Amino acid sequence: MIEKGKISSAQMALMMIPTIIATSLLLVPSMTGAKAGRDMWVSPLWASSIGFLVVFIAYQLHRHYPKETIIEYSEHIVGLIPGKVIGFLYLFFFLHVNGLIIREYAEFVMGNFFKETPRVVIFASMVLVCAFAVRGGLEVIARTAELFVPIVVLLYLMIVFFLTTELEPTNMLPVFEEGVMPSILGAASPVALYSEFFLIAFMLPYLTDQKKGLKWGNLSVLSVLLLMVLTNLTALFLFGEITADLLYPVMSAGKYIEVAEFFAHLESIIMAIWISGAFIKISVFYYVLSLGTAQWLKLSEYKSVILPVGFLLVLFARWSAPNLTEMKKFLATSSNFYLFSILVVLPILLLLIVFLRKNWSKREKSKDD
Repeated sequence: MIEKGKISSAQMALMMIPTIIATSLLLVPSMTGAKAGRDMWVSPLWASSIGFLVVFIAYQLHRHYPKETIIEYSEHIVGLIPGKVIGFLYLFFFLHVNGLIIREYAEFVMGNFFKETPRVVIFASMVLVCAFAVRGGLEVIARTAELFVPIVVLLYLMIVFFLTTELEPTNMLPVFEEGVMPSILGAASPVALYSEFFLIAFMLPYLTDQKKGLKWGNLSVLSVLLLMVLTNLTALFLFGEITADLLYPVMSAGKYIEVAEFFAHLESIIMAIWISGAFIKISVFYYVLSLGTAQWLKLSEYKSVILPVGFLLVLFARWSAPNLTEMKKFLATSSNFYLFSILVVLPILLLLIVFLRKNWSKREKSKDD
């Protein structure tokens, strides 16, 4: 194995929480609100079914190839050349998606705090910090998640608690005024994010307790579901249906907080939450891309590809979108189909081929007997 480190199933679950939720905290409330209206809080519930499905698919593929990632076992499933094509498709996909994530991070930081800082400086600084984490290996990223995730969740819950006096629960009424369809349409963006749970396919071979992988994967999906519903409810109770018109509803919510006249405007805490979550998310995608590249090229280790991959990530972050408006439009529309196709449909097809081949071999064996 290229990766020598080992992590527990619980560490994997902790890593996946910010990997999914970092993006959704800022952008999902406005995206779901645009289509679901008052029923935006229901959309993550529908979308979570994809999260549980993806975890199940990744675990089933892992059971058949317990020591390999999808870059490796796709060659066994469909043959060497088609497997290499699928592996390259995944690597390009992770490169492009992580470039988008880095761009999202930079746009948020520049739009709210560092307005005069060149984009490339923000891209490169985050990629460089993440490169150190990736070079440390899976264990280092897992321990970082163990340190950051509880703090980030507590800070976020504190923000919600301080907002309770400003919340208006009647904003959610009437529920399902136009039926369930708006909430289902609003689930498109959360579905794309839940599909990212397929990244556990790159972690399952390195678990110390692999039999608990499915259980902790599902617990991670459940945790993300609760945080998404809480985020959407908070935005809805605070802003009502104008949530869809706000670029970063959670950031705007921080401006409403005022405790004892001196504890106010907690945008800096929201920024800390976002940067911590974005760091882990970018690191996880960066690690998967570096590990997958080394496996695709049949290298003995992946550390030699970290810096070249980091350079490509900076380029893709620059090229991923011309501006914030176009990027948000892509994330709200085309990216949903893009992520769903690569992270849900393609793994389902691979698993289907595995089952068909297994049944075929059983029939051939029974004929010989």
